[in-house]
Amino acid sequence: MIRRNYSLFAAFVILLGLHAAPAFAVNPDEMLADPKLEDRARDISQELRCLVCQNQSIDDSDADLARDLRILVRERLVAGDSNEEVIDYIVERYGDYVLLNPPLKPETYILWVSPAVLAFLALIAVIAFYRRKQREDGAGPKSLSAQEQKRLDEILGTSQDRS
Repeated sequence: MIRRNYSLFAAFVILLGLHAAPAFAVNPDEMLADPKLEDRARDISQELRCLVCQNQSIDDSDADLARDLRILVRERLVAGDSNEEVIDYIVERYGDYVLLNPPLKPETYILWVSPAVLAFLALIAVIAFYRRKQREDGAGPKSLSAQEQKRLDEILGTSQDRS
């Protein structure tokens, strides 16, 4: 009976874990009273990078700068800006790097090209490693000279006539 209860408890905990919603860093005091504006603020926050965490949106980050940016987004929305105007305002202040999906333009080419270049360099390194390993494995002499074979046979005690 006790074993069955543990199984049920474990199943319950697993199900709760599977249904857990992602935790957002937005504090209740930051949220807007208007649900439509709050939804717009969340949409915008998902597009903006936390400049401290760098791989999180400001909506997911607990950093102070991310909180300041979330508040700034909401202030701009309350002031009547459109989503694009809010994003443009923040990009103007922080640059294209603040966007999780930066636009393709000359200033951001390095952001778009660097993953492919790094993957290509890694591929070259792997190929070079395996070629060098093959050369080292096959670098030894293919056959022993007659004198070397005679000495080896003496050491091993298998003196055989190799004519």
